[in-house]
Amino acid sequence: MAIRKVIRMGHPTLRKIAELVPLSELKTPEFKQLLIDMYETMKHEGGIGIAAPQIDVSKQVTLIELPENNSRYGDLEGTPLMVIINPVIKDLTTEHQGFWEGCLSVPGLRGFVERPKKVQIDYVNEHGEPKQIIAEDFLATVFQHELDHLFGKLYIDRITDTTKISYNEEFSQFVNAHPDDQLDE
Repeated sequence: MAIRKVIRMGHPTLRKIAELVPLSELKTPEFKQLLIDMYETMKHEGGIGIAAPQIDVSKQVTLIELPENNSRYGDLEGTPLMVIINPVIKDLTTEHQGFWEGCLSVPGLRGFVERPKKVQIDYVNEHGEPKQIIAEDFLATVFQHELDHLFGKLYIDRITDTTKISYNEEFSQFVNAHPDDQLDE
């Protein structure tokens, strides 16, 4: 097990479209170790999601886990650890919602991002089983944020109002946002 270094905005790997993971790779010790390292790194950094490109591995794999009873996210329902490999995302509504997002690869900043309120994600899990999830509300934003990393995007690319970006300290002090309007990857 190893905690990996999280690369930051400006590193070229974050701007590449990550490679699809061949299903034959899922059973290898190296891939299993990658998942362990990603999870350890996510927990160490205090995130609720992490994508392989964030640890400089250009593969289409991300982890998402919303802990139960986490005061940072208010009364949101938790989700068990999900391993998402080779995802395809589809918007299921034209309705958008906005949250203040933060990112392990963009430390110290937050920005208000509006995204589709409901999405469908088709993917395979760590066992190579095809899965589908329909995510709404905050969970939809979490998925979209994490999957953006697999396609060379960061949340800052999606900010439409540049007056709604802030350093964390100033955000805490001056921005009047509700706790459930915040996403810290």
